[in-house]
Order: sequence, then C-alpha cells, then structure tokens
Amino acid sequence: MTIRVLLADDQELVRDGIAAVLGAEPDIVVVGEAANGAEAVDLAVSLRPDVVVMDIRMPVLDGIRATEQILASQGEATNSIRVLMLTTFDLDDYVYEALSVGASGFLLKQSTAADFVRGVRTVAAGESMLAPTVTTRLISEFARRRRGRPNTAAVSALTPRELDVLDALATGLSNREIASDLVLAEETVKTHVGRILTKLDLRDRTQAVVFYFENELSHRLD
Repeated sequence: MTIRVLLADDQELVRDGIAAVLGAEPDIVVVGEAANGAEAVDLAVSLRPDVVVMDIRMPVLDGIRATEQILASQGEATNSIRVLMLTTFDLDDYVYEALSVGASGFLLKQSTAADFVRGVRTVAAGESMLAPTVTTRLISEFARRRRGRPNTAAVSALTPRELDVLDALATGLSNREIASDLVLAEETVKTHVGRILTKLDLRDRTQAVVFYFENELSHRLD
C-alpha cells in the first residue's frame, strides 16, 4: 500500500529535503506541500493524505491549530489522516499541546532520514511515534503542569490487564514489544489497545499516553 504524505513547513529547503527522503521510498509518495498552516488545512481536506508531516511553528496558522482543524474536518471518516509533528527542540511547550489535540507523535527536525521514513510508516500504520527517552519525559512534564481532576471513573473501567498494557504504552513500547514484555500474542495486545481507546473515548494511542499522565497514573511505573 502506498502512503500518501502532505508536507507542511514554512521553510522551502526543509520541505525539499524531507520530500527527497520520503520520495526515495517505494511505498511513500508526497502528494502536496504547504508553506503555512492554513494551506495545510486546505490541502489536507482536498487531497486526503494518509499522513501530514507538520511543522509546529508556522505563519498564518500554526501547526497546532492546523492539526486541530484537519482532524476535526474528518468527522467519522474511515481512513483517518495522521499528523506527525516537526519541532526543533524536544522539550517544546507546543509539542504537548500538539499531542493533546490529536497528533500521532513528533520528530525533531534534525532527525535522520531513516527516522523520517520510520516515523511516517509508524503513524500511517495507526501507531504513535513516541521515543521513550524523550517524548515520555516531555508528556509527563507538561501533563504535570496542566493536570486537572483525574477521571477516576474512566480509569476504573479498565481491567488490570488493560492497565498493564496502558503502562507499557506510556513507556513508548510498540505492540510487539508489549507482547514480549507481557507474554501475550501481538493480536491480543492490539485487542487490548482497541478496548482501552474505546473505553476512554480516545482517538489513538498517543492520546492514551497523554491521558495516562494527566490522570496521575505514572506512579504505576515506579
């Protein structure tokens, strides 16, 4: 299956570089480029890409608001658009907000070509691009700052095994890694993840990680 990608960055050289990297892959095609967030929204609605690689800081409309509008425009669409955020700094206040509005992960602009390709493939497959050593720390820190009242009713709806899987999601593990750690079949892990998202009324596993830290569940990792 070919992964259709829309690039959104106000720097033409950055777009050209990413387009060259992704375009060299047989399963990825860049279908459009946007120089600001407003253009990204318009092109996402008209082109319906599988993945939008979105710079956080852009003129006219920033990447966070653009992401919010793109995801809101989908409604109940079967083929969901996934957004992979780009940022210059790993501990960027905007990253947490981007993940909160529905982005599926983020990459640093100085990431390697292999990281860009892996990131696009990962989010296109419905998983999140969450590097355990960076993103989990970031989400934990900003969730601590913005923490509100825990949703105890939602948490109590999860089974002990679902909580185990949620713990593993919060550390940035893939389904395969979770299956290995919990001694489960990978399909069983996928089923648990699906049930977690349904019970918590969340869009994807990235939002599940945000929920985890906002609801003060990180003590389970101690």
